[in-house]
Amino acid sequence: MERPIFTRRAWLGGAGATAVAAALVLAGGRGSPAAAQRFEIALTPEQWRRRLTPEQYRVLRERGTERAGTSPLDREHRRGSFACAGCGLPVFRSQDKFDSGTGWPSFTRPIAGTVGTSPDRSLVILRTEAHCRRCGGHLGHVFDDGPPPTGQRWCINGVSLRFVPV
Repeated sequence: MERPIFTRRAWLGGAGATAVAAALVLAGGRGSPAAAQRFEIALTPEQWRRRLTPEQYRVLRERGTERAGTSPLDREHRRGSFACAGCGLPVFRSQDKFDSGTGWPSFTRPIAGTVGTSPDRSLVILRTEAHCRRCGGHLGHVFDDGPPPTGQRWCINGVSLRFVPV
């Protein structure tokens, strides 16, 4: 009699290992070099919760990510600026926005001096996190696969931004 390739025990062991790996990845995403910095606007978690929606808090303060394709700002094409939803600092200009096809608002560059970066090791690959330089809010990530003139793609959570038309 042949033994089955996949036994119940093997399947449960694999599922358990996957769950542990996922938990480590998610737990690793909470701490950030940006979180250890001092910022002009420093509020307690309770103050941030009163100021932000639950989804904004999850993304800006806990380094979450909104679902791709859910932000109306991905389809925003008017002239204006995009400000940090946490503190109101203008961080991106509409003329630097482009459609990356990723489902998140994407920009070729931030407004000079408004966005900080730090290494993000929350996933298997090393990424570069983008955060507001004034409040430390997590905005998204920057990648080196964007269009000219910078070659960068600042992939930003729409929930972490507020559009201000001109």
